[in-house]
Amino acid sequence: MPIDWLVFGVGGVLAVVFVLWGVIGTESLGNAASTLQTGLIEGGGWAFILAATGFVVFSLFLAFSRYGKIRLGTDVEQPEFRTVSWIAMMFSAGMGIGLMFFGVNEPLSFFTTAVPPASGAAPLTPDAEWVAMATSLFHWTLHPWAIYAVVGLAIAYSTFRRGRRQLISQAFIPLIGQRAAEGWIGKVIDILAIFATLFGSAASLGIGAYQIGGGLQATGFTAGQPGAIVLVGIIVVLTAAFVLSAVSGIARGIQYLSNINMVLAGLLALFVFVVGPTIIILSLIPSSIGAYFTEFFEMVGRSGAQGPEMQDWLSSWTVFYWAWWISWTPFVGMFLARISRGRTIREFVGGVILVPSVVSLLWFAVMGGTAINQASQGAQFSDEVPPVSRSPGYL
Repeated sequence: MPIDWLVFGVGGVLAVVFVLWGVIGTESLGNAASTLQTGLIEGGGWAFILAATGFVVFSLFLAFSRYGKIRLGTDVEQPEFRTVSWIAMMFSAGMGIGLMFFGVNEPLSFFTTAVPPASGAAPLTPDAEWVAMATSLFHWTLHPWAIYAVVGLAIAYSTFRRGRRQLISQAFIPLIGQRAAEGWIGKVIDILAIFATLFGSAASLGIGAYQIGGGLQATGFTAGQPGAIVLVGIIVVLTAAFVLSAVSGIARGIQYLSNINMVLAGLLALFVFVVGPTIIILSLIPSSIGAYFTEFFEMVGRSGAQGPEMQDWLSSWTVFYWAWWISWTPFVGMFLARISRGRTIREFVGGVILVPSVVSLLWFAVMGGTAINQASQGAQFSDEVPPVSRSPGYL
């Protein structure tokens, strides 16, 4: 399809404007973004919480209903990519950098200092470990992938089953009609999709740059905390790698990089599992599953109505995550749709939700469990968090 120069032009201009704003008036942009984020989360946090759980219910309903047999393409069409490559690509696109950063950070943060308010668990206790693992899995398993699945499924069905263009706006035809979807309303939807992808990608890229910079500092490659020049250099390299993989095509660069990424991540997790507290990690897997389902209804029911402290915590964690995942859905959803042609709705939902959720469970058990075990033995991970003494019989 030819380029829609109106959508491309407006989206590009908005991107350039915000980049220039960030360079020229960094503090001003930061204050404006913080104000908008606070207002959105405080005023619409309840909507994010309800929507995320609604996506989970809707996705599972589609998978187990008679609609699950519908193929995303013709009735005889077969999947374009092998299942292993399909899983590797969608997982790398969905939360590659995030898992590397938060796999350790989040369980450790909840365990040491930031146990959710009203959970009844005091920090640095076995109860805190239980709630920390349950909440981490809540943020990284069924709910985020269900958000991706709904958008990706809508685009895939619209494109490969109904023969429409592969645009976010085209998926809205059943709701607003073809004329509106192909008119100015549809163009606004596509521009907003570009805008959301811009900020979602910027957040992930920033986290990745800081993490790599921290690694350079920890290994002695840089003296002290990396400065702006080093971080900009990291971002340039990451962006160049992204562009090269994108222009090389899905069947080549993206598929190869995704497979390599999954192998390297698997080797890292295996290394930590073997040299780390192996028995504790193995014990943590079933206990984390039990904690997730035991705490499930309490976690989905957390809201600002439980007080200002809970509102602040939700703004920093759960609602922030749901907004972050939603900002990624135009990009990830479209990518998931592109690589899922020929699969049934049941295969799509099972692959997009259940498989990454299992991988996230194992990752958090290995990385988060190791961090919690080290913290309980007195390890100090940050100058802001003092070491703790291991209580008798703990873990």
